Amino acid sequence: MNQIHSILFAEDNPHDVELTLAALTEHNLANDVVVVADGAEALDYLHRRGRYQERVPGNPALVLLDLKMPKVDGLGVLRAIKQDAALRTIPIVMLTSSREEQDLVRSYELGVNAYVVKPVDFQGFIEAVKQLGVFWAVLNQPPVGSHRPR
Repeated sequence: MNQIHSILFAEDNPHDVELTLAALTEHNLANDVVVVADGAEALDYLHRRGRYQERVPGNPALVLLDLKMPKVDGLGVLRAIKQDAALRTIPIVMLTSSREEQDLVRSYELGVNAYVVKPVDFQGFIEAVKQLGVFWAVLNQPPVGSHRPR
């Protein structure tokens, strides 16, 4: 039986966190969602540092990243993940309100797997999150060993 890996969700807007969690729950995605409020905390989680040093080993099935976050922004987190051999195979989805072409281009240059602009309307947002969760956390088949303990 396959182990269900967590989803790491880095988002500093409590309203977007609430909507995203509601969408994932509404569509019965069984993954645990770990929510962090800034990029530094996301990196601590991934590297099992600080308050996350005792977490269960293994990489998340997916990282959802907001672009504009305090401490370390989404691009900084993305860069750090893709430069780390133990983390680089984790699928990364930039889930952001930025429609700036430079943000999109830079995200893909750094190795993001998908760039999704948050829909403004509630139903559109719910549908986008549902599709992201189902594809990346359920349907996507990562390489063997990409969830190895850290």
